[in-house]
Amino acid sequence: MHIRKAKKADLPDIIRLAKTCNLDYAGMEADAFLVAEEGGRILGMGGLKKHPECLELCALDVDKKWRGRGWGKKLVQALLREAPGELYLATIIPDFFARFGFEKAAAVPPSMVKKAEWCAGCRPELCTIMVKEGRK
Repeated sequence: MHIRKAKKADLPDIIRLAKTCNLDYAGMEADAFLVAEEGGRILGMGGLKKHPECLELCALDVDKKWRGRGWGKKLVQALLREAPGELYLATIIPDFFARFGFEKAAAVPPSMVKKAEWCAGCRPELCTIMVKEGRK
């Protein structure tokens, strides 16, 4: 399996995978994503979504059959290399992201305040907004 920038042709597979965990959102664009690919199949993905005042790591997922093999970790590491500065995320698995230096955000950018409400299919009370300082 290797990680690469997504192409337009990958978008249907990205959306299909995102929908399995309610990670799809309006306006998904392939150029915002990296994908984990094996034998021509998209088995994982993660994106960087631009907001007016911040950048968000979003829609990170690995196909259930391929989890536990380090591909989520590799996707996060690759996305961190792509992020120019501060990076935010909304998650129900904060311990996973803490391993990469993410911390609970003390101040939440306005575009992320309602993020917990946007997460269809998850419990907002479990959603944590996290931030990682990046290279500037």
